[in-house]
Amino acid sequence: MVNPFGRLLSRLPNFLRQAWLARQSIGVKLFIFAAILILVPLTIVGAISYHRSAVELENEARDYSSQVTEQVESHVEYYIRDFEINALKIMNHPDMLQFLRMTNQEQIEQSNIRQSVERVLKNAAYSRSDISNITIVLDKMQVIDCYGTKSPYPASELINEYWYHSVPVNAVPIMVSRVISWPDHKEPVLSLVKRVHSPNTLEPIGLLIIDINFRRIQDIAQGVNVWRNGQFFILDSQGHYVYHRNEALLGQPAALSYLSQLYEEPEGSFVGGNASSLTTFSYSYYLNWKFVTAIPYREISNRAAQVGRTTAVTAVGALGLAYLLGLAFARTIVRPLRRLQRYMKNVEVGHFNEKIVVESEDEIGELTRGFNRMTERLSALMEEVYFSKLRETESMLRQKEMELKVLQAQVDPHFLTNSLETIRGMALAGGNETVASMAASLGTLLRYNLRNTAPTATLREEVHFCQVYLQIQEYRFEKQCECRYIIPDWALELPIVKFSLQPLVENCLLHGRWEDGRPLAITIAASGQEQDFVIEVIDNGVGIAADKLKELRVSLQNADPGPEVGSIGLRNLHRRIINLFGDSYGLSLESEPGVGTTVTIRLPVVRRQLRPAMQGDGI
Repeated sequence: MVNPFGRLLSRLPNFLRQAWLARQSIGVKLFIFAAILILVPLTIVGAISYHRSAVELENEARDYSSQVTEQVESHVEYYIRDFEINALKIMNHPDMLQFLRMTNQEQIEQSNIRQSVERVLKNAAYSRSDISNITIVLDKMQVIDCYGTKSPYPASELINEYWYHSVPVNAVPIMVSRVISWPDHKEPVLSLVKRVHSPNTLEPIGLLIIDINFRRIQDIAQGVNVWRNGQFFILDSQGHYVYHRNEALLGQPAALSYLSQLYEEPEGSFVGGNASSLTTFSYSYYLNWKFVTAIPYREISNRAAQVGRTTAVTAVGALGLAYLLGLAFARTIVRPLRRLQRYMKNVEVGHFNEKIVVESEDEIGELTRGFNRMTERLSALMEEVYFSKLRETESMLRQKEMELKVLQAQVDPHFLTNSLETIRGMALAGGNETVASMAASLGTLLRYNLRNTAPTATLREEVHFCQVYLQIQEYRFEKQCECRYIIPDWALELPIVKFSLQPLVENCLLHGRWEDGRPLAITIAASGQEQDFVIEVIDNGVGIAADKLKELRVSLQNADPGPEVGSIGLRNLHRRIINLFGDSYGLSLESEPGVGTTVTIRLPVVRRQLRPAMQGDGI
C-alpha cells in the first residue's frame, strides 16, 4: 500500500520547481542555486572541521602531556641517581663501617666514633645544597644526623610511618615524600631511605635517610607547562603524593576518583573524573612512581569551540561575500541575456540589419555572435545559397580528381598474379626452370597476401609462407643459408599473428649473415608450456652488439608507434601480438656477438584440445 504522505513529499520538489521557480527570472534562480551550493558545503565543512579540530586538539593534548611526563620522569630519575651514589659513599666510609661494627653503646662512647660519623654525614650534606639532612637511625633507637643534634623525628615514630615496612631489606633505596617538623618551621622533603646492614652479620640494623629539599624537583616541575589550568603531580606505588604544587598534600594519599585507573597500565591516557579532565600518566620502573598530568577537559572543549566559532564566523563572512559576488555575477549573466531578448524581438518584426556588441568570450558571447551571424545570413540568404552550391560543386570535382589519381596509382593485384603466371609459362617454354620457379614462388606469396585479410593464420600456413620466401632467397644468396624446422604436430594448427615468421627470417638474412661467406643456419622451433607456447627463430650469425641489443629491447618495450629501430618490423610485430593476445605475450631478444641471435615469440594456446598430441613428430 502506497503511503499518501510519502507520495506528497515526493511531489513537493516538482511542485516547487514548476509552480514557483518556473515563474522566477534567471537572476533569482541563479541566486537561489548559488546560495544552496555555498551554504550546504560550508555547513558540511564547518561541522567536519569542528569535529576534526576537537579530535586533533585532544590528540595534541595527549601527545604533549605524554612528552612532558616522559621528560620529567627522565630528569627526576637522573637527579635521584646522584643521591644513591652519595648514599653508597656514606655507607662505605671507613668511619661509618667502624661505627656499624660496634655492637653496644659502651663501645660507641669509648671510641668517640659518633663525632666521626657526624662529620661524615655533615660533609656529605654540605657537598650539595639540595640536601636538608642526613640521618642514621639504628634499630637500637640511636639517631645520628649531620647537625649533631637530635633528629626532628624520633626513631620510635618512624615505625608508624606508612612507608617504614616497605623499605626493602636488600639495601635497594626507596623515595618517600614527607614533611619534617623543625623546631621553628616545617619543611617538605623528598627522602631517600635504604636499609643499613651490619658488616659483621649482614643483617639489617637500621635506616639511612637522606632528606632532599624540593628546590630542584620544584624547578623541574615548574618548568612543565600543562596548558593553562592543567596539573602535574607524582604518586608513589601506594598512591601517596610524592610531588604536588600544594605542599600540604605531600605524603598524603591521593583522593582521586580515577586513582585505580592509573595503576591498571604502566602508561597511557584517559578521560577521567566524570569526563572532567584528560589524564596522561607514565611509570618509572626505577623509582616506582607515577608521573601524572591532568588537563581540564573544558579547556580542550573551549579551544575546540573557539575553532568552531572562528570557522562559523569565517563561514558567515564567506557566505555574505559569496552572496554579494553572486549578485554581481548574476547581473553579468542576466544583463546580456535581456539585451539579446530585446534584439530578438526586433528580428521578429523584420529588422535583420541590427547587430549586438559582443562584450565577452564566454557562452553568452558565443550566443551573441551566433545571433549576429544568423541575422547576416538571413539578410543574404540567396547569395549564400549560390556560393554554397558553387563551393560544393568545386569540392566534388576535386574529390573525383583525387579518386582518379588514386586509381591511376594502383595496380590490379590480379593483373600481377596473371603476369607472373605468364612469365612462368614463358620460362617453362624456354626451358628456364629457375625463372619459372621464382615466378611461381612470387605468385604464391602474392596470393597468400591477397587470399586472407584476417589478422591471424595457422602456424602451418606461416611456415609454408616462410619456406616459399626462402626458396626465392636461395637464388639470391646461392644456398649460403640453411633452415631447419622443429615443430610438433600439435602446434601446426594453432593461430599466430599473420606475417610473423617471414620478417624474422628476413632479419636473419639481412643482419646475421657472415661477410666471409660462412653458411648461415636458421632454426625455427616450437615448444609448449602450461597455457602458452613459444616459437623460436634461431640463427648462428654475427649476433647483435650489446648496445644495439639494449636499444632493440627498449624499442620493444615502447608501446608508442614510431619508426622502427635497427630491425625490420620487430616493434610492429610485437605491438600486433600485444593487441591480439594481450600484454603477457610478444617478442623477446637474446643475442651474443659471434654466436648468434634468438628471437622468441610467446603466444597463447587457443586450441587446447590439441594439447594431448604434443608428442607428434611435426615438421
